Amino acid sequence: MPSVAPETTLVKEEINMRQTTMAKPSTVTHEWYYVDAAGLTLGRLASEIATVLRGKHKPTFTPHVDGGDFVIVLNADKITITGDQVNKKFYYSHSMYPGGLRTRSTRTMREQYTIEWVEKAIQGMLPHTKLGNAQRKHLFVYEGAEHPHAAQKPTELKIKG
Repeated sequence: MPSVAPETTLVKEEINMRQTTMAKPSTVTHEWYYVDAAGLTLGRLASEIATVLRGKHKPTFTPHVDGGDFVIVLNADKITITGDQVNKKFYYSHSMYPGGLRTRSTRTMREQYTIEWVEKAIQGMLPHTKLGNAQRKHLFVYEGAEHPHAAQKPTELKIKG
C-alpha cells in the first residue's frame, strides 16, 4: 500500500504543471521595439516582425488575444532583396472596376512606394481577420533613421540576417 500513494502524488504534480494559462486583454502589456532595417533581407525582416506583432515571442501567447508588441522599422529604403526579384516580381491591386488592374514592379515599389512595400510584406504574414487588423496598427515604418516615438522608449530588436 505505501507504494501506491507516492505514485498518485506524482500524477497530481504532473497535471498541475501542464496547465495552460490564457492571457486576458486586460493583463497584456505591450512593449515598443525598433528595428534598423539597413542591409536586412525583406522576407526575413517581415517574418520576424510579424512574429513580434502577433506576440508569438512571448510565453503568454494566446491566439485570440492581441498580445503583440509595437514595432518601428527604420531605414526602410535600405532593405535588400535576394535573387532577381527586382525584374521578375510584381505587385497587383484591383479597383474592382473593369480594367482596374494595377501592376507595379518591385523596382517601382522599392523606389517610389517604400513604406507601402515594407508594410505589404509584413501585413501579408499577419492573420487576415479583425485581430490581424488590430495588430497591423502596431507597425510603424519610416524611410530614414529618425522616428517620432522617442517618448515610448523603444528597445532594439535584433534580427538575424
